[in-house]
Amino acid sequence: MKVVITKNCMGDRNCNELCPEVFEYDEDQLMSIVKFDEIPEHLQAIVRQAAAECGAEAIEIVE
Repeated sequence: MKVVITKNCMGDRNCNELCPEVFEYDEDQLMSIVKFDEIPEHLQAIVRQAAAECGAEAIEIVE
Protein backbone atom coordinates (compact mmCIF):
# COMPACT_ATOMS: atom_id res chain seq x y z
CA MET A 1 0.00 0.00 0.00
CA LYS A 2 1.05 3.58 -0.61
CA VAL A 3 0.15 6.73 1.30
CA VAL A 4 -0.12 10.29 0.05
CA ILE A 5 -0.41 13.47 2.12
CA THR A 6 -2.61 15.94 0.26
CA LYS A 7 -2.49 19.72 0.29
CA ASN A 8 -5.33 19.57 2.86
CA CYS A 9 -2.71 18.86 5.55
CA MET A 10 -3.09 21.38 8.35
CA GLY A 11 0.21 20.50 9.98
CA ASP A 12 -1.26 19.46 13.32
CA ARG A 13 1.24 16.57 13.43
CA ASN A 14 -1.17 14.00 14.84
CA CYS A 15 0.04 11.43 12.31
CA ASN A 16 3.65 12.18 13.26
CA GLU A 17 2.91 11.48 16.92
CA LEU A 18 0.88 8.35 16.16
CA CYS A 19 3.31 6.81 13.68
CA PRO A 20 6.72 8.54 13.57
CA GLU A 21 8.15 5.55 11.69
CA VAL A 22 6.13 6.57 8.62
CA PHE A 23 5.25 10.27 8.96
CA GLU A 24 7.61 13.20 9.37
CA TYR A 25 6.91 16.93 9.62
CA ASP A 26 8.53 19.07 6.93
CA GLU A 27 9.28 22.50 8.42
CA ASP A 28 9.80 24.02 4.95
CA GLN A 29 6.48 22.83 3.52
CA LEU A 30 4.65 23.15 6.88
CA MET A 31 3.04 19.76 6.39
CA SER A 32 3.66 16.10 7.07
CA ILE A 33 5.44 13.88 4.57
CA VAL A 34 5.61 10.11 4.12
CA LYS A 35 9.01 8.46 4.57
CA PHE A 36 8.26 5.38 2.41
CA ASP A 37 7.14 4.75 -1.16
CA GLU A 38 5.56 1.46 -0.03
CA ILE A 39 4.34 1.15 3.55
CA PRO A 40 5.82 -1.92 5.27
CA GLU A 41 3.18 -4.49 6.14
CA HIS A 42 3.81 -4.30 9.90
CA LEU A 43 2.98 -0.55 9.85
CA GLN A 44 -0.13 -0.63 7.67
CA ALA A 45 -2.67 -0.88 10.49
CA ILE A 46 -1.29 2.16 12.32
CA VAL A 47 -1.17 4.12 9.05
CA ARG A 48 -4.84 3.29 8.46
CA GLN A 49 -5.58 4.55 11.98
CA ALA A 50 -3.68 7.79 11.27
CA ALA A 51 -5.71 8.29 8.09
CA ALA A 52 -8.97 7.67 9.95
CA GLU A 53 -8.03 10.13 12.70
CA CYS A 54 -6.77 12.88 10.39
CA GLY A 55 -9.07 15.85 11.00
CA ALA A 56 -8.19 17.40 7.64
CA GLU A 57 -8.69 14.08 5.79
CA ALA A 58 -5.29 14.73 4.23
CA ILE A 59 -3.98 11.16 4.34
CA GLU A 60 -4.94 9.13 1.27
CA ILE A 61 -4.31 5.40 1.12
CA VAL A 62 -3.67 3.83 -2.27
CA GLU A 63 -4.00 0.05 -2.34
